[in-house]
Amino acid sequence: MTNIPFSLELKVRDYECDMQGIVNHAVYLNYLECARHEFLLSKGLSFAELTARGVTIVVIRAELDYRQALRTGDKFQVTVSARQVSRLKLVFDQEISKLPEGKLMLQAQITATSINQRKRPYFPEELKALL
Repeated sequence: MTNIPFSLELKVRDYECDMQGIVNHAVYLNYLECARHEFLLSKGLSFAELTARGVTIVVIRAELDYRQALRTGDKFQVTVSARQVSRLKLVFDQEISKLPEGKLMLQAQITATSINQRKRPYFPEELKALL
């Protein structure tokens, strides 16, 4: 990651696991999104308030590299850092590591943009606070 990442600790809940006893692959997207919303809050930005003001942030690409599976009761950390990759796009670099040992479980790059009220992409001033 390019800068000091934001970090959030979470714990796997039983209902997030599949019949094999591991976290369902789609649930990781929820973990990543939760951490991104908390990251915004840590920078003084509320996702809901931004949306109410017409700043709509949308994910346009999600790249996830699964390394190891989390299981019921596992504690883990999700990190987030952001970087602007083009005039209109922001990438959230994220990792999920199992605690306490810090074993890397997943790496992700989530690409987002913001759309205005005319549904056109743009990069609002508010998002510059994330960089």
